[in-house]
Amino acid sequence: MTLTKRSLTATAVLVAGILALGGCAATAEPTTGNAKVDLATMKDEFYKATDPSKSPAAANARTDAFVTTISKPGGVFLPGFYDNGWDGNAVQPIFASLVVVDDAGKPVADLADKWEVSDDDLTYTFHLRKGLTFSDGSPLTADDVAFTLTLLNDPQYAGGTDFSDIVIKGTDEYKNGSATSLSGIEVEDPQTIRITTEKPNPLALQTLGGQVISKAYYGKDYKKGQLDYLKALYGKPLGAGPYALDEYVEGQEIRYKANEHYYGGKPEVPRVIFKVVSSDSALQNFQNGDIDHGGFGSDPAVLTQLKGLGFANIRARVVPDIGAIWVNNKKPALAATEVRQALYYGLDRQQIVDAKYKGLGQVADVFAAPTQWSFTTEGVTKYAYDPKKAEKLLDDAGWKKGSDGVREKDGQKLKLSYITTKDDDPIIPIAESTYTKIGIDFVPEVLDSNTAFDRLYNGDYDLAGFRTDGLSDPDDAVSEFGTDDPDINVSGYQNAEVTKLIKKGISSFDEKERQKTYTELYQKLSQDPPIILIDYRKSLSAWNARIEGGDKYVTGSGEAALALAKLKIKN
Repeated sequence: MTLTKRSLTATAVLVAGILALGGCAATAEPTTGNAKVDLATMKDEFYKATDPSKSPAAANARTDAFVTTISKPGGVFLPGFYDNGWDGNAVQPIFASLVVVDDAGKPVADLADKWEVSDDDLTYTFHLRKGLTFSDGSPLTADDVAFTLTLLNDPQYAGGTDFSDIVIKGTDEYKNGSATSLSGIEVEDPQTIRITTEKPNPLALQTLGGQVISKAYYGKDYKKGQLDYLKALYGKPLGAGPYALDEYVEGQEIRYKANEHYYGGKPEVPRVIFKVVSSDSALQNFQNGDIDHGGFGSDPAVLTQLKGLGFANIRARVVPDIGAIWVNNKKPALAATEVRQALYYGLDRQQIVDAKYKGLGQVADVFAAPTQWSFTTEGVTKYAYDPKKAEKLLDDAGWKKGSDGVREKDGQKLKLSYITTKDDDPIIPIAESTYTKIGIDFVPEVLDSNTAFDRLYNGDYDLAGFRTDGLSDPDDAVSEFGTDDPDINVSGYQNAEVTKLIKKGISSFDEKERQKTYTELYQKLSQDPPIILIDYRKSLSAWNARIEGGDKYVTGSGEAALALAKLKIKN
C-alpha cells in the first residue's frame, strides 16, 4: 500500500517513488537455503543507453512533454494536508520550499538562497530570493512563509507536519489562548523571516523551511480553528514551483504546465505529465513510448529487458525506504509484545523478499535503510522464520488452539485482517500459509487506496501492508512511535523507553552522539516491535535517452522539482 507517514516533517515528507507491496505472484512454500543479500554493500549502478536511435516513434513525436509515472494519487494537492503518499509526489512540481534536502539529507537552497542558525540552535533566519512570485504572478514574501507556518500550527490542524519536537515560540498561546499570531515568527522585511523555537532539533531547518503556500490565495478565508474551507482548494493548487497544475484526470493522469514566473526561469519542457500506470504495465508503456521515465520494480529479468531496448538509460539504486506490515497495537489481540513477536517469527519474511525482489531485496531488521548513516544491526533481534518459537509465544500469551486449529482466548478467535491495495501482494499467500500453521486466521482485504487510508487513520484495521516515504533522517522512520497524537501514531504503540530514545535522537546535532542513541533505539524496537518490518530493496528506474538531465530526476526525491525544472528534450 502506498502510505505517507504523517509524522514526517514538511520537507522530509517529499515522498519517494513508493511502490506498493505486491506486483508479483508468490508461492506459499517455506524458504530453504535462499541466498541472502546485503544491500549495504551494493552500490548504485548506471547503464547507459546503447542505441538511442531505437527510441520509439511515439516518444520521438512528443517534443514538448516529459511523461513519468504515478500510481494512485488521491487528489489532495495541498502540502501538509494529504494522507496519500502519491499526493506528496504530485505536489512537488507545484510548490517550492525554502529549503529541500538531497539524498544524504543535507539542505539545498530553494526559495531561500541563504539562512542562519543561532548559536543555541533555536532561532532560524531565512533570506528569500528577490523577486519571488507564485505561478499566477502574485508576489511571494516572508508573509507567505509566516502564514504557512501559522496554518500548520492551527489548533484544528491534524495533518502530517509535526512541530511537537520543535515548537515555535508562542504556539501554546496561539492554539489555546487569545493570541492572533505566533510570537516566535518575526517578519523583518519582505525577504527576511526569523523563527524562534523552543527546542533544539536537527530537523528544524527542514520543517521550518518546507513548502510555501500563498497567504492571499489560501488565507483569504482563514479563521483560527476553522480549516474546512481549504478542502475546496485541494484540487486548485497555487504554488511557486517550476510547474503549475493544468488538469487532473482522476485515475488517468496529472498534467502540468511550465510556470513562466518560476524563479529559476520558465522550464524548457513546456509540459510534464504524471501518468497513472500500474507496475505491471510500466515496462510496456515505456517500450511503446507512452512514457519517458518510470520505476520498474526490482526484477533482474526486467533489467535485462530494459538493457535490450537500446534507448534506455537505467539506474539500479538502493532505495532509502522500508517495506513493512503496520500493526494496530490498540487492538486487544495485538497489544501484547509476545503476540507481535510471534507474528514476526511466524512469517517467512525471506520468502516474501525472494518472491518480490528476486535477489534485489533484503529482509529488514531495523528502522533504517541500508543507505542511511544510522543503519546498524548491532544487538538487534532479527526474527528468523521460526514457527515453533511463534507457537510457544502465543501459548504463553494465553492463545490456545481450538478444535478447528484456530487459536482463541477468552472466547475470542485470533482472526486478523490484512489490508492491502494489491490483489497479487506476495504477503497474502505466504502469510495465509505460515500463519494458518501456527493457528492464526489470516484474512486479506484488498481495498482501493482511499478506502485503505480511511481505514488506517480511523484505526479500523488489524494489519496493513505499506512502504515508508523516502527516509533522509533516522527520525523519519521512528518519530510516530514516540508520540501520543493519534493523528501521527496510527499504530497506537506505546513504550516509555522508546519514546525517551526517540526524543534523545533529535536533541543533539552531533552525528556520532545520535548514532549511539539510534543503535540503542533499534535494539529496543526489536525487543518490543511496534510493527513488522519486511524489506529493503534495490529498485530499477529508466528514462528515454532523449531526455537530458534524466539522471538527476528521481521521483519523489527532495530535489525532484529542481531536477524537473532543468530537463531538456533532444529533438
